[in-house]
Amino acid sequence: MKSSFITRQIFPSSCPNSLLLGVMTALALFILSTSAHAGNNALSKESQACLECHGQPGQEKKLKNGEVLSLHISAKAFAGSMHNATGCESCHSSLDAQNHFMKEAVIKSKRDYSLSMVETCRMCHEENFTKYEDSLHGALVKEGRPDAPLCSDCHNPHAVRSMKIVEPISAVPCAKCHEDIFDAYSKSVHGLAREAKANGAPICANCHTAHEVKAASLGEGIKDACLSCHKDAVKEHKDWLPNAERHFEAISCPVCHAPTAQRRVNLRLYDRGSKLQLSEKVGVPQFEKRTQAADEMNVGLDERALWSLLKEFSQDGGGGNTILRGRLEVSTGVAAHQLSDKSRAISDCNTCHQHGADAFQSVSLTIAGPDGRPLRHSVQKDVLNSLLATQSVRGFYAIGSTRIKLLDYMLVLVALGAACVPIGHWSLRVLFRKIREKRAARESAAQPQADSQASPGDRSKPLE
Repeated sequence: MKSSFITRQIFPSSCPNSLLLGVMTALALFILSTSAHAGNNALSKESQACLECHGQPGQEKKLKNGEVLSLHISAKAFAGSMHNATGCESCHSSLDAQNHFMKEAVIKSKRDYSLSMVETCRMCHEENFTKYEDSLHGALVKEGRPDAPLCSDCHNPHAVRSMKIVEPISAVPCAKCHEDIFDAYSKSVHGLAREAKANGAPICANCHTAHEVKAASLGEGIKDACLSCHKDAVKEHKDWLPNAERHFEAISCPVCHAPTAQRRVNLRLYDRGSKLQLSEKVGVPQFEKRTQAADEMNVGLDERALWSLLKEFSQDGGGGNTILRGRLEVSTGVAAHQLSDKSRAISDCNTCHQHGADAFQSVSLTIAGPDGRPLRHSVQKDVLNSLLATQSVRGFYAIGSTRIKLLDYMLVLVALGAACVPIGHWSLRVLFRKIREKRAARESAAQPQADSQASPGDRSKPLE
């Protein structure tokens, strides 16, 4: 009753509804303005001055190509970002606060503006910027690719936060360009664990790094990334997998841990001396030129063509330096991210170690392009059965599958020979033991007779 009385005193029944609505609106505006003011207090006076205009929604600029560039900056987001102490003028040093309104900046396009601001990031982030320049992303920018990511494509400069605390995972900037791959990741064992906020569940940068991104299919970087978390993986595989170390060298992790993926054999050109993968030089497309010349019908390189290519690349390196290293891998980047729980991983050896195994029906030859991305050419699968292309077997051989059959037979013979040695040795010992026993028995039987035939001179003379 008391509460009802107070309500009637403040808002009598005769008070129009519009008065109540006005009071509530004023209260809401007061709360919002207080919150905005509290956020602004974290910023410098200069930045607050900029936000007097740029903090207002709807601020925008029409560009020469017809695009509309938003000029609105959320004061709350900027105050909560990692750049809140940097201040507007640190990055926008070309602008003069005195005549900012008098001189209109001419901007061709959003992309052109982002490119013009890239060097600003270098001033504070020299180390990461250098890594970015040498990365696959940096190489794409140098090529002039309009979709190549710049700093501001991944990091909103006015709301930038640590990628380690990005929530939800769909807010990770990688998803903007790699949509299909990210969709596969989000449904994988890693993505589901990340969504469930499991400690240590990896996000994109944990495997691919943030700024030093390289082509995932080249080198051993991704395998090393797996082992950096799964440190006991080799040891645990030894409990059930014969020759576990060799499997880790010749097979990529998703081959077994993405059980529904398509697989292929990737023959990679390596320098024997440096043990580094061969790469194309800028402006000298030798790989494409040579593979097309060797495979004019585009049906895949046969064993003779592959052998000839090896000799050509070896001559480039001084003679006899180019070898092939085979690796079993999944066919696409999407498949590489469809990792399942270990309980569903392939553990049946017959999946690969049988004649006509699916994993060996697709073969490709690979070299690293100038930007690090792989350049591929198809290879006829019979190459894996050819003695002429024995280079392809270096470090890559699976008994029972579509490998060189002669080597299968030789390996079986070696195994049988190794087993026959102890068996033969034991058999001979048994046989000769019986012979020795018979000989000893004859010698024992002959001894009494020899004693009875002793010389008469040795006997005692009779009594006279």
